Amino acid sequence: MMTAFLRKYVYTFSILISSLLLARPAKALEQQTADSVQAPEGFRLRTVVIDAGHGGKDPGAFGPNTNEKTVTLALALKLQKAIERDLPGVNTIMTRKNDTFVELHKRADIANDAKGQLFISLHCNSLANRKVTEVVGYRKRKGKSIPIYKTSTVANRSGKGAMILVYGSRRVGAQEEALRENAVIFTEKNYKDNYAGYDPDNPASVIMLNTFRDKYRKQSIRFASLIDSELTGTYNRESHGVKEQVVLVLDHTAMPSVLVETGFINNPDEEDYLTSDEGQNDIVNAILSALKSYKKQLEN
Repeated sequence: MMTAFLRKYVYTFSILISSLLLARPAKALEQQTADSVQAPEGFRLRTVVIDAGHGGKDPGAFGPNTNEKTVTLALALKLQKAIERDLPGVNTIMTRKNDTFVELHKRADIANDAKGQLFISLHCNSLANRKVTEVVGYRKRKGKSIPIYKTSTVANRSGKGAMILVYGSRRVGAQEEALRENAVIFTEKNYKDNYAGYDPDNPASVIMLNTFRDKYRKQSIRFASLIDSELTGTYNRESHGVKEQVVLVLDHTAMPSVLVETGFINNPDEEDYLTSDEGQNDIVNAILSALKSYKKQLEN
């Protein structure tokens, strides 16, 4: 039986090794997709959670003629139908199916309680207003003309294109908690034989938890990159690429997770695209194609 001293020594050593592995020099997000995303033997992607951003009392960003919650719900419902049509073996869970308000932490809870294997959150981007200073007149002072300035706020409608977000690698506490609460490490058939249950004082459990977290991050980046490639390559959509960002709803999901900023809703041209059948079908089909490729790679 391991002594208390030896257990403490091994535990500390394991934490150190895990920290060093996770603290290795960061590669570009796109380069990390070369890492293996293969799942355990016999794995099947069966549950995808679709999250329509905002809703109810929270409209999200505004465009000239619509708002974010309306666009994201339309996209989410179309994506659900597309998955059910083309991937009948995949079950879809919706965080909302109508114009209702769902708190961010409850969206993650819905995904975790359903034992989701992939989380897709749909949003619209928007640029903040900008300040413009201009000369509105002059006044005389000691025989000189002194300009009079006025600063006003104007809408910045220059934003264009999509962007796909994954959770930031530096904020890991929330996701670790979600992993523990969701008991993801217990999804393997022989987890009791392999791990004898999760024990926070067991170095093997700590290493295992870090391994899951690292694997989900790589899978998130891989899926996000596939969406980005479909949008830009197949549908000629401008994109700002795959970015890391601290997003609460992503941080609290115990599964690979992405947030798709589908476009800048406060740009009239972008809004027309996001509300059109053509634009919505492009976005949905890009995500669906990426999902098919991702599923095939996992189950290879």
